[in-house]
Amino acid sequence: MEKIGLFEHIALTYVKAPDTSVSNDDLYRGLSASAGIPMAEFDKKEAIGTAGKEYSTLKRRVRWHQQTMKQLGLIENQARGAWRLTRKGKEMLTPAPASVVMLGFSTDLGIAIWGACQDVFSRSDEPITLCVTSPPYMLRNPRAYGNLDNEVGYIDFICRSIEPIVKNLVPGGSVCLNISQDIFEKGLPSRSMYCERLLLAIHDRLGLHLMDRLVWESNKPPGPIAWASKQRVQLNVSYEIVYWMTNDPSRVRSDNRRVLQEHSEQHLRLIKGGGEQRDGSYSDGAYTIRKGKSFSNQTAGKIPKNILKFSSTCADKRSLAKTVDEMGLPIHGATMPLALPKFLIEFLTGAGEDELVVDPFGGWFRTAKAAQSLGRRWMSSEMMGEYVLGGSKGFEGADGFRLGSAFAV
Repeated sequence: MEKIGLFEHIALTYVKAPDTSVSNDDLYRGLSASAGIPMAEFDKKEAIGTAGKEYSTLKRRVRWHQQTMKQLGLIENQARGAWRLTRKGKEMLTPAPASVVMLGFSTDLGIAIWGACQDVFSRSDEPITLCVTSPPYMLRNPRAYGNLDNEVGYIDFICRSIEPIVKNLVPGGSVCLNISQDIFEKGLPSRSMYCERLLLAIHDRLGLHLMDRLVWESNKPPGPIAWASKQRVQLNVSYEIVYWMTNDPSRVRSDNRRVLQEHSEQHLRLIKGGGEQRDGSYSDGAYTIRKGKSFSNQTAGKIPKNILKFSSTCADKRSLAKTVDEMGLPIHGATMPLALPKFLIEFLTGAGEDELVVDPFGGWFRTAKAAQSLGRRWMSSEMMGEYVLGGSKGFEGADGFRLGSAFAV
Protein backbone atom coordinates (compact mmCIF):
# COMPACT_ATOMS: atom_id res chain seq x y z
CA MET A 1 0.00 0.00 0.00
CA GLU A 2 1.24 3.47 -0.81
CA LYS A 3 2.18 5.98 1.85
CA ILE A 4 0.33 9.21 2.46
CA GLY A 5 2.00 12.59 2.57
CA LEU A 6 3.36 14.44 5.58
CA PHE A 7 0.42 16.87 5.65
CA GLU A 8 -2.11 14.03 6.00
CA HIS A 9 -0.05 12.42 8.79
CA ILE A 10 0.06 15.76 10.64
CA ALA A 11 -3.68 16.30 10.22
CA LEU A 12 -4.47 12.81 11.51
CA THR A 13 -2.21 13.31 14.53
CA TYR A 14 -4.31 16.31 15.59
CA VAL A 15 -7.55 14.47 14.77
CA LYS A 16 -6.59 11.64 17.13
CA ALA A 17 -6.29 14.16 20.00
CA PRO A 18 -9.17 16.58 19.21
CA ASP A 19 -9.51 18.11 22.69
CA THR A 20 -5.85 18.14 23.66
CA SER A 21 -3.03 20.56 22.97
CA VAL A 22 -0.36 18.71 21.03
CA SER A 23 3.18 19.90 21.64
CA ASN A 24 5.61 19.85 18.77
CA ASP A 25 7.61 17.13 20.55
CA ASP A 26 4.45 15.00 20.82
CA LEU A 27 3.71 15.73 17.17
CA TYR A 28 7.18 14.56 16.14
CA ARG A 29 6.76 11.34 18.15
CA GLY A 30 3.34 10.77 16.59
CA LEU A 31 4.72 11.30 13.10
CA SER A 32 7.56 8.91 13.86
CA ALA A 33 5.05 6.20 14.85
CA SER A 34 2.52 6.72 12.06
CA ALA A 35 4.80 7.63 9.17
CA GLY A 36 7.73 5.45 10.17
CA ILE A 37 10.15 8.40 10.38
CA PRO A 38 13.08 7.72 12.74
CA MET A 39 13.22 10.29 15.54
CA ALA A 40 16.84 10.98 14.61
CA GLU A 41 15.63 12.47 11.32
CA PHE A 42 13.97 15.34 13.18
CA ASP A 43 17.32 16.34 14.71
CA LYS A 44 19.31 16.23 11.51
CA LYS A 45 20.40 19.75 10.54
CA GLU A 46 21.88 21.30 7.46
CA ALA A 47 23.13 24.75 6.54
CA ILE A 48 20.48 26.98 4.99
CA GLY A 49 20.82 30.45 3.49
CA THR A 50 23.82 32.71 2.91
CA ALA A 51 24.61 32.81 6.62
CA GLY A 52 24.91 29.05 6.64
CA LYS A 53 22.89 28.69 9.83
CA GLU A 54 21.86 25.08 10.49
CA TYR A 55 18.22 24.05 10.76
CA SER A 56 16.25 20.81 10.81
CA THR A 57 14.68 20.74 7.36
CA LEU A 58 12.13 18.14 8.49
CA LYS A 59 10.94 20.29 11.39
CA ARG A 60 10.68 23.26 9.05
CA ARG A 61 8.45 21.23 6.73
CA VAL A 62 6.25 20.27 9.69
CA ARG A 63 5.97 23.90 10.80
CA TRP A 64 5.12 24.98 7.25
CA HIS A 65 2.22 22.49 7.24
CA GLN A 66 1.15 23.76 10.68
CA GLN A 67 0.98 27.29 9.32
CA THR A 68 -1.07 26.05 6.36
CA MET A 69 -3.53 24.40 8.75
CA LYS A 70 -3.62 27.61 10.82
CA GLN A 71 -4.42 29.69 7.73
CA LEU A 72 -7.21 27.23 6.91
CA GLY A 73 -8.62 27.74 10.39
CA LEU A 74 -8.08 24.09 11.36
CA ILE A 75 -5.69 24.48 14.31
CA GLU A 76 -4.90 27.23 16.82
CA ASN A 77 -1.87 27.97 18.95
CA GLN A 78 -2.33 27.22 22.67
CA ALA A 79 1.17 27.97 23.90
CA ARG A 80 4.61 28.18 22.42
CA GLY A 81 5.08 25.03 20.38
CA ALA A 82 1.62 23.61 21.20
CA TRP A 83 -1.41 23.47 18.92
CA ARG A 84 -4.94 22.04 19.04
CA LEU A 85 -7.84 21.59 16.67
CA THR A 86 -10.34 24.42 16.27
CA ARG A 87 -14.07 23.77 16.11
CA LYS A 88 -13.78 23.90 12.33
CA GLY A 89 -10.86 21.48 12.51
CA LYS A 90 -12.90 18.99 14.52
CA GLU A 91 -15.51 18.98 11.78
CA MET A 92 -13.05 18.57 8.93
CA LEU A 93 -12.82 15.38 6.94
CA THR A 94 -9.49 14.22 5.61
CA PRO A 95 -9.85 12.53 2.21
CA ALA A 96 -7.29 9.97 1.20
CA PRO A 97 -4.83 11.45 -1.32
CA ALA A 98 -5.29 10.41 -4.93
CA SER A 99 -4.12 6.86 -5.71
CA VAL A 100 -3.12 6.23 -2.08
CA VAL A 101 -4.54 3.28 -0.15
CA MET A 102 -3.58 2.52 3.45
CA LEU A 103 -4.66 0.11 6.15
CA GLY A 104 -7.29 1.68 8.39
CA PHE A 105 -7.84 -1.31 10.66
CA SER A 106 -8.25 -5.04 10.41
CA THR A 107 -9.58 -8.10 12.23
CA ASP A 108 -9.10 -11.81 11.73
CA LEU A 109 -12.00 -11.70 9.25
CA GLY A 110 -11.60 -8.45 7.40
CA ILE A 111 -9.77 -5.32 6.41
CA ALA A 112 -10.82 -1.66 6.29
CA ILE A 113 -8.84 0.51 3.89
CA TRP A 114 -8.48 4.27 3.76
CA GLY A 115 -8.67 5.22 0.10
CA ALA A 116 -10.96 5.84 -2.86
CA CYS A 117 -12.96 2.74 -3.72
CA GLN A 118 -11.73 2.62 -7.33
CA ASP A 119 -8.12 2.67 -6.13
CA VAL A 120 -8.78 -0.03 -3.51
CA PHE A 121 -10.79 -2.58 -5.47
CA SER A 122 -8.98 -2.15 -8.79
CA ARG A 123 -5.87 -3.54 -7.06
CA SER A 124 -7.58 -6.64 -5.71
CA ASP A 125 -8.29 -9.90 -7.54
CA GLU A 126 -10.04 -11.55 -4.59
CA PRO A 127 -13.29 -13.31 -5.64
CA ILE A 128 -16.31 -11.43 -4.25
CA THR A 129 -19.62 -13.07 -3.35
CA LEU A 130 -21.59 -10.03 -2.24
CA CYS A 131 -21.40 -6.24 -2.28
CA VAL A 132 -23.75 -4.37 0.08
CA THR A 133 -23.30 -0.63 -0.08
CA SER A 134 -25.01 2.71 0.35
CA PRO A 135 -23.18 5.32 -1.75
CA PRO A 136 -23.53 9.08 -1.20
CA TYR A 137 -27.00 10.13 -2.32
CA MET A 138 -27.54 12.53 -5.20
CA LEU A 139 -28.50 15.45 -2.92
CA ARG A 140 -28.72 19.10 -3.93
CA ASN A 141 -27.48 20.19 -0.49
CA PRO A 142 -24.14 18.41 -0.05
CA ARG A 143 -23.30 16.40 3.06
CA ALA A 144 -19.95 16.70 4.80
CA TYR A 145 -18.64 13.59 3.06
CA GLY A 146 -19.44 15.03 -0.38
CA ASN A 147 -21.86 14.01 -3.09
CA LEU A 148 -22.73 14.77 -6.70
CA ASP A 149 -26.00 16.47 -7.66
CA ASN A 150 -25.51 16.11 -11.40
CA GLU A 151 -27.47 13.14 -12.74
CA VAL A 152 -25.11 12.19 -15.57
CA GLY A 153 -22.04 12.60 -13.40
CA TYR A 154 -23.62 10.68 -10.53
CA ILE A 155 -24.56 7.70 -12.69
CA ASP A 156 -21.06 7.57 -14.15
CA PHE A 157 -19.54 7.83 -10.65
CA ILE A 158 -21.56 4.87 -9.35
CA CYS A 159 -20.80 2.71 -12.38
CA ARG A 160 -17.07 3.45 -12.17
CA SER A 161 -17.07 2.83 -8.42
CA ILE A 162 -18.57 -0.67 -8.57
CA GLU A 163 -16.97 -1.74 -11.87
CA PRO A 164 -13.84 -3.31 -10.28
CA ILE A 165 -16.10 -5.15 -7.82
CA VAL A 166 -18.29 -6.52 -10.60
CA LYS A 167 -15.17 -7.77 -12.43
CA ASN A 168 -14.29 -9.93 -9.41
CA LEU A 169 -17.86 -11.05 -8.66
CA VAL A 170 -18.17 -14.83 -8.55
CA PRO A 171 -20.82 -16.40 -10.85
CA GLY A 172 -24.17 -15.82 -9.19
CA GLY A 173 -22.74 -13.23 -6.81
CA SER A 174 -24.85 -10.22 -5.89
CA VAL A 175 -24.61 -6.44 -5.65
CA CYS A 176 -27.07 -4.64 -3.35
CA LEU A 177 -27.22 -0.89 -3.87
CA ASN A 178 -29.14 1.27 -1.38
CA ILE A 179 -30.07 4.61 -2.94
CA SER A 180 -32.66 7.30 -2.32
CA GLN A 181 -35.75 7.61 -4.48
CA ASP A 182 -36.56 10.97 -2.86
CA ILE A 183 -34.61 13.14 -5.29
CA PHE A 184 -36.83 15.75 -6.91
CA GLU A 185 -36.63 17.75 -10.11
CA LYS A 186 -35.38 21.22 -9.34
CA GLY A 187 -38.20 23.41 -8.04
CA LEU A 188 -40.84 20.75 -8.72
CA PRO A 189 -42.67 18.13 -6.64
CA SER A 190 -41.92 15.48 -9.28
CA ARG A 191 -39.22 12.92 -8.62
CA SER A 192 -36.04 12.57 -10.64
CA MET A 193 -35.88 9.41 -12.74
CA TYR A 194 -32.17 8.98 -12.05
CA CYS A 195 -32.90 5.67 -10.26
CA GLU A 196 -34.26 4.13 -13.43
CA ARG A 197 -31.45 5.58 -15.56
CA LEU A 198 -28.85 4.32 -13.08
CA LEU A 199 -30.33 0.82 -13.16
CA LEU A 200 -30.26 0.73 -16.95
CA ALA A 201 -26.70 2.08 -17.03
CA ILE A 202 -25.52 -0.62 -14.61
CA HIS A 203 -27.13 -3.28 -16.81
CA ASP A 204 -25.80 -1.85 -20.08
CA ARG A 205 -22.29 -1.00 -18.85
CA LEU A 206 -21.61 -3.74 -16.30
CA GLY A 207 -23.94 -6.54 -17.37
CA LEU A 208 -25.77 -6.95 -14.06
CA HIS A 209 -29.32 -8.30 -14.01
CA LEU A 210 -32.03 -6.95 -11.71
CA MET A 211 -33.25 -9.56 -9.23
CA ASP A 212 -35.53 -7.24 -7.26
CA ARG A 213 -36.25 -3.69 -6.17
CA LEU A 214 -36.25 -4.35 -2.44
CA VAL A 215 -38.13 -1.79 -0.38
CA TRP A 216 -36.50 -0.77 2.91
CA GLU A 217 -39.27 0.69 5.04
CA SER A 218 -37.99 2.56 8.08
CA ASN A 219 -38.93 5.25 10.57
CA LYS A 220 -37.75 8.05 8.32
CA PRO A 221 -38.57 11.58 9.52
CA PRO A 222 -41.46 13.37 7.74
CA GLY A 223 -40.63 14.68 4.31
CA PRO A 224 -40.24 16.07 1.77
CA ILE A 225 -41.05 19.10 3.92
CA ALA A 226 -41.56 21.52 1.01
CA TRP A 227 -43.94 19.30 -0.95
CA ALA A 228 -45.68 17.26 1.77
CA SER A 229 -45.88 19.55 4.81
CA LYS A 230 -45.99 22.99 3.16
CA GLN A 231 -47.42 22.66 -0.35
CA ARG A 232 -49.43 19.52 0.55
CA VAL A 233 -49.01 17.99 -2.89
CA GLN A 234 -46.95 14.95 -1.84
CA LEU A 235 -47.16 12.17 0.75
CA ASN A 236 -44.61 11.63 3.49
CA VAL A 237 -41.87 9.20 2.49
CA SER A 238 -41.25 5.98 4.38
CA TYR A 239 -38.89 3.85 2.33
CA GLU A 240 -35.68 3.66 0.31
CA ILE A 241 -34.73 1.40 -2.58
CA VAL A 242 -32.26 -1.45 -2.45
CA TYR A 243 -31.46 -2.68 -5.95
CA TRP A 244 -30.51 -6.36 -5.77
CA MET A 245 -28.55 -7.37 -8.88
CA THR A 246 -26.51 -10.36 -10.00
CA ASN A 247 -24.15 -11.23 -12.84
CA ASP A 248 -25.73 -14.66 -13.41
CA PRO A 249 -29.41 -15.16 -12.46
CA SER A 250 -29.23 -18.88 -13.32
CA ARG A 251 -26.61 -19.40 -10.59
CA VAL A 252 -27.61 -16.76 -8.06
CA ARG A 253 -26.47 -17.74 -4.56
CA SER A 254 -29.51 -16.52 -2.65
CA ASP A 255 -31.45 -18.92 -0.41
CA ASN A 256 -34.55 -17.73 1.43
CA ARG A 257 -34.31 -20.68 3.85
CA ARG A 258 -31.46 -18.80 5.53
CA VAL A 259 -33.76 -15.91 6.46
CA LEU A 260 -37.05 -17.60 7.31
CA GLN A 261 -39.23 -15.77 9.82
CA GLU A 262 -41.42 -17.16 12.58
CA HIS A 263 -44.96 -18.11 11.69
CA SER A 264 -47.75 -16.01 13.17
CA GLU A 265 -49.89 -17.56 15.90
CA GLN A 266 -52.81 -17.67 13.46
CA HIS A 267 -50.73 -19.60 10.90
CA LEU A 268 -49.52 -22.06 13.54
CA ARG A 269 -53.12 -22.74 14.58
CA LEU A 270 -54.00 -23.29 10.91
CA ILE A 271 -51.23 -25.88 10.53
CA LYS A 272 -52.17 -27.57 13.79
CA GLY A 273 -55.78 -27.81 12.66
CA GLY A 274 -54.85 -29.64 9.46
CA GLY A 275 -54.78 -26.64 7.13
CA GLU A 276 -57.68 -24.90 5.42
CA GLN A 277 -61.03 -26.60 5.87
CA ARG A 278 -62.59 -25.17 2.76
CA ASP A 279 -62.19 -25.06 -1.02
CA GLY A 280 -61.85 -21.81 -2.91
CA SER A 281 -60.72 -20.21 -6.15
CA TYR A 282 -59.64 -16.60 -6.58
CA SER A 283 -58.42 -14.23 -9.31
CA ASP A 284 -59.91 -16.30 -12.13
CA GLY A 285 -58.26 -19.46 -10.85
CA ALA A 286 -54.79 -18.00 -10.28
CA TYR A 287 -55.04 -18.88 -6.58
CA THR A 288 -56.82 -21.92 -5.20
CA ILE A 289 -57.43 -23.27 -1.71
CA ARG A 290 -57.91 -27.00 -1.21
CA LYS A 291 -59.53 -28.40 1.88
CA GLY A 292 -57.14 -30.32 4.12
CA LYS A 293 -54.13 -29.57 1.90
CA SER A 294 -53.52 -25.80 1.75
CA PHE A 295 -51.37 -24.65 4.68
CA SER A 296 -51.36 -28.08 6.28
CA ASN A 297 -47.61 -28.84 6.02
CA GLN A 298 -45.24 -28.21 8.89
CA THR A 299 -42.57 -25.74 7.69
CA ALA A 300 -39.51 -24.19 9.31
CA GLY A 301 -40.86 -20.66 8.94
CA LYS A 302 -42.40 -18.17 6.56
CA ILE A 303 -40.60 -16.69 3.56
CA PRO A 304 -39.95 -12.96 4.05
CA LYS A 305 -41.59 -10.48 1.72
CA ASN A 306 -39.56 -8.04 -0.32
CA ILE A 307 -40.55 -5.14 1.90
CA LEU A 308 -37.83 -5.05 4.56
CA LYS A 309 -38.99 -3.31 7.73
CA PHE A 310 -35.98 -2.17 9.76
CA SER A 311 -35.64 0.91 11.92
CA SER A 312 -33.15 3.45 10.57
CA THR A 313 -31.27 3.31 13.86
CA CYS A 314 -30.18 0.61 16.29
CA ALA A 315 -28.43 0.24 19.67
CA ASP A 316 -25.05 -0.45 18.05
CA LYS A 317 -25.33 2.65 15.87
CA ARG A 318 -26.30 4.85 18.84
CA SER A 319 -23.47 3.46 20.97
CA LEU A 320 -20.91 4.11 18.24
CA ALA A 321 -22.20 7.67 17.69
CA LYS A 322 -21.80 8.36 21.43
CA THR A 323 -18.24 7.02 21.42
CA VAL A 324 -17.27 8.99 18.33
CA ASP A 325 -18.80 12.19 19.73
CA GLU A 326 -16.85 11.75 22.97
CA MET A 327 -13.68 11.42 20.90
CA GLY A 328 -14.45 14.78 19.28
CA LEU A 329 -14.69 13.23 15.82
CA PRO A 330 -17.32 14.14 13.19
CA ILE A 331 -20.58 12.20 13.33
CA HIS A 332 -21.44 10.39 10.10
CA GLY A 333 -24.76 11.76 8.88
CA ALA A 334 -25.99 8.72 6.94
CA THR A 335 -25.34 5.24 8.28
CA MET A 336 -27.31 2.01 7.93
CA PRO A 337 -28.65 0.02 10.88
CA LEU A 338 -26.97 -3.36 11.27
CA ALA A 339 -30.22 -5.21 10.57
CA LEU A 340 -30.32 -4.29 6.87
CA PRO A 341 -26.86 -5.54 5.78
CA LYS A 342 -27.16 -8.49 8.18
CA PHE A 343 -30.35 -9.67 6.48
CA LEU A 344 -28.84 -9.29 3.01
CA ILE A 345 -25.64 -11.09 3.99
CA GLU A 346 -27.55 -14.03 5.46
CA PHE A 347 -29.84 -14.22 2.43
CA LEU A 348 -27.14 -13.92 -0.23
CA THR A 349 -24.11 -15.72 1.24
CA GLY A 350 -23.59 -19.09 2.90
CA ALA A 351 -22.09 -19.51 6.35
CA GLY A 352 -18.79 -21.33 6.51
CA GLU A 353 -18.14 -21.09 2.79
CA ASP A 354 -15.24 -18.60 2.97
CA GLU A 355 -17.22 -16.03 0.99
CA LEU A 356 -16.16 -12.38 0.80
CA VAL A 357 -18.53 -9.45 1.48
CA VAL A 358 -17.43 -5.97 0.38
CA ASP A 359 -18.54 -2.36 0.71
CA PRO A 360 -16.84 0.35 -1.36
CA PHE A 361 -18.49 3.20 0.62
CA GLY A 362 -17.69 2.02 4.13
CA GLY A 363 -18.72 5.07 6.18
CA TRP A 364 -18.77 3.70 9.71
CA PHE A 365 -18.43 0.17 8.30
CA ARG A 366 -21.94 -1.13 9.02
CA THR A 367 -21.78 -3.78 6.29
CA ALA A 368 -18.39 -4.85 7.61
CA LYS A 369 -19.71 -5.01 11.19
CA ALA A 370 -22.67 -7.15 10.09
CA ALA A 371 -20.34 -9.47 8.17
CA GLN A 372 -18.02 -9.69 11.18
CA SER A 373 -20.93 -10.64 13.47
CA LEU A 374 -21.98 -13.40 11.06
CA GLY A 375 -18.48 -14.84 10.68
CA ARG A 376 -18.10 -13.73 7.05
CA ARG A 377 -14.89 -12.38 5.56
CA TRP A 378 -15.14 -8.72 4.61
CA MET A 379 -13.31 -5.90 2.88
CA SER A 380 -14.36 -2.26 2.94
CA SER A 381 -12.99 1.07 1.80
CA GLU A 382 -13.67 4.60 3.03
CA MET A 383 -12.40 7.88 1.61
CA MET A 384 -12.51 9.98 4.79
CA GLY A 385 -9.91 9.32 7.49
CA GLU A 386 -12.11 10.53 10.35
CA TYR A 387 -14.80 7.98 9.46
CA VAL A 388 -12.18 5.22 9.35
CA LEU A 389 -10.95 6.14 12.82
CA GLY A 390 -14.47 6.53 14.21
CA GLY A 391 -15.76 3.35 12.60
CA SER A 392 -12.83 1.36 13.99
CA LYS A 393 -14.27 1.81 17.49
CA GLY A 394 -17.03 -0.64 16.61
CA PHE A 395 -14.46 -3.42 16.09
CA GLU A 396 -12.16 -3.04 19.07
CA GLY A 397 -13.45 -6.22 20.70
CA ALA A 398 -13.11 -8.32 17.54
CA ASP A 399 -10.51 -11.09 17.34
CA GLY A 400 -7.27 -9.86 15.79
CA PHE A 401 -8.25 -6.18 15.82
CA ARG A 402 -5.49 -3.72 15.08
CA LEU A 403 -5.25 -0.17 13.79
CA GLY A 404 -3.14 0.79 10.81
CA SER A 405 -0.06 2.84 11.59
CA ALA A 406 -1.58 6.06 10.22
CA PHE A 407 -4.43 5.82 12.76
CA ALA A 408 -2.72 4.30 15.81
CA VAL A 409 -2.48 6.64 18.79
